[in-house]
Amino acid sequence: MRHLVQSLPEQVEGAMRVARTLSLTVPSRIGNVVVCGMGGSAIAGDVIRAATAALLSVPLLVCRDYRLPGFINSSTLVFASSYSGNTEETICAYEQARAAGASIVCLTSGGKLASLAQSHGHPVIQLPGGLPPRAALGHSAVMLLGALSVLGLVPDMTAPLRETVELLVRLAARYGIEVPESNNRAKMIARSLRGRLVAVYASNASLDAAAIRWRGQMEENAKNLAFHHLLPEMNHNELVGWQLPGQTLQQIGVVFLRDPGDHSQMQRRFDFTKEIVSRKTSVVHEVWSEGESLLARIFSVIYLGDFVSLYLACLNSVDPTPVSVIETLKKRLSA
Repeated sequence: MRHLVQSLPEQVEGAMRVARTLSLTVPSRIGNVVVCGMGGSAIAGDVIRAATAALLSVPLLVCRDYRLPGFINSSTLVFASSYSGNTEETICAYEQARAAGASIVCLTSGGKLASLAQSHGHPVIQLPGGLPPRAALGHSAVMLLGALSVLGLVPDMTAPLRETVELLVRLAARYGIEVPESNNRAKMIARSLRGRLVAVYASNASLDAAAIRWRGQMEENAKNLAFHHLLPEMNHNELVGWQLPGQTLQQIGVVFLRDPGDHSQMQRRFDFTKEIVSRKTSVVHEVWSEGESLLARIFSVIYLGDFVSLYLACLNSVDPTPVSVIETLKKRLSA
């Protein structure tokens, strides 16, 4: 996992080269886009949805379920995203999309999904195999973005992608394992979160995908329970919950993910929320995104979280790579 985390810049750069060779056509005009996936295969949809929200010419929805929304029809483009190709929820959604006459593109490294796509004549964007799905984010996100660009749904994203790679290279040098804790913010945050429930708060408008990723990485890599919520909605409910139970609140480590591009009122909400939460727990971090493009800023925050989860796994004395309880659940469901 250490190698996989460190190699994200190379993964994004390599996926950029492959994405330039994509050739896709769909039989009808696209009125909306749905990305179907679970876990590490769905996060790419979240990242690209967030990064291109102001650029997309049609709505894009990420669906994490067995059932597709009722509006799916022949004008819908469905991306069936399953890294392994065997995710049962995604395969079920694929079959519904096919029955509804939607245009379908599959993102997978193989498995049953690739076989179904081949037999029904649906294009497959081939992802490199052999990785934990959550460690293939660079491949899946860039290939999804490349597909949207080829189909004319977003403009050319070469410049933001290049900026993202350059920024990730700098961050890898900053957060890498060889950098001592005194100069390594990822290690410092990880140590402060050890033994604590992790709460991640972000803006709904910019870093919601990063918050989802932080929560997932804390849980899968560090085997550490976490939750996330988004502002401004968090200010209308969860903020009130920061009263009781007092002793439990003291054991929560809070990470605020912030973006300079957020609305001025959102910035004020973050400041006030941090003030309230800091009265209840002593571990509160503020992480600001870096970069010019929104894509780069999202990845900058995600990358710090990936390193934090890796170091928290070390502090928790757990192997970050296997997720045995998920495999056990899958076996029981398929029995």
